[in-house]
Amino acid sequence: MKQKSDRNKTIDFTIESEEGKKYLPSCIHFDDLPKNFDYRNQFILGDCLEVMERLPEKFVDLLIVDPPYNLAKEYHGNKFNRQSREDYRQYTVHWLEKTLPLLKETASVYVCCDWQSSLVIGDVLYEYLHVRNRITWQREKGRGAKTNWKNGMEDIWFATMGTDYTFHLEDVKIRKKVVAPYREQGKPKDWEETKSGNYRNTCPSNFWDDISIPYWSMPENTGHPTQKPEKLLAKLILASSNPGDLVFDPFAGSGTTAVTAKKLNRKYLVIEQNELYGAWAQKRLEMADTDPSIQGYRDHVFWERNSRRI
Repeated sequence: MKQKSDRNKTIDFTIESEEGKKYLPSCIHFDDLPKNFDYRNQFILGDCLEVMERLPEKFVDLLIVDPPYNLAKEYHGNKFNRQSREDYRQYTVHWLEKTLPLLKETASVYVCCDWQSSLVIGDVLYEYLHVRNRITWQREKGRGAKTNWKNGMEDIWFATMGTDYTFHLEDVKIRKKVVAPYREQGKPKDWEETKSGNYRNTCPSNFWDDISIPYWSMPENTGHPTQKPEKLLAKLILASSNPGDLVFDPFAGSGTTAVTAKKLNRKYLVIEQNELYGAWAQKRLEMADTDPSIQGYRDHVFWERNSRRI
C-alpha cells in the first residue's frame, strides 16, 4: 500500500486493520439490539427500514436524510442501482413513511438530493409535510460534461411536521466583508470595524456558496464517495434544533450528522448498513472529543469560503 503523506488526514482504514478492529465494536448491530435500549448517541448498523420499526414514536426533534441519489453508485461493497422515476418515487415514499411516526409534531425535516432526484423527492414531500423551502448549495467539485452543463449544485428540501417548529436565524448568519461601509454620525451602521477589515453578519438565503467539500488535508475527510461537509450539516442543526435535542439520520454514511450533532451539543441517532462507514464514523466521533471545531464556523458565525479568522 502506498504510504500517505503526513498532511493527508483522510480516514480510509479497512475493517481488517487495527483501527477497524478498534472502532467497529462501538457500533450496535441491529441483530443485537435489546428490546429496550437507550437510543441516544447511538450508531446502529443495519437496514434503516428494518431498524425504524423497532424505534419509539415521536422522539425525533430534527430529521436529516441523505438517501442514495437515483444514480448507479458503488459504496464500498454496497451498490445502489439507478431506478425508473416511478420506482425511485416509491422508494422515497417507503423510507419517508417509516420515518414520519418517529417525529415530534414540532420536528423539522431536511432531505438532500441532486437535481434529478430533487424533482421526485420534492413532489413526495409536498404530499406528507409542510414544505418550507428548497436550499441549493454550490458543490465546487464535479466532472465536466461534453454535451451538458457541469453539475455543480445540490438541493436540500426543508419541511416541517406542522406550523410550530424551531428556527434560529441568529445562529446561522454569515459573516461577510463590507465592500462599501456606511456610517451614521461617523459610526459603523449595521457592520463591525476591525483591524482585519469591515464585516457584517447577514441573513442566510436559500443559496449557499460558502461550502467546501471535504478534501484530503481536512481531518473530517473519509473515503466515502458522497460525504457531506460538517459545515453544511452545522447550518441545518443550528437552525432547526436546540442544544440537547435529538437529531436522526437513517442514511448515516461516514457519520457526518452524528459528528456535527455531537460538536454542537445535540443528541444523535443514526443508522448505516455499511460496517466500514460505521467504523470510520466512530473514529470521527472520538476525534470530536478533543477537537469540536467545524471548518468554516468560528466565533458562533459562519464565514465565507476561504476567509480567515479575525
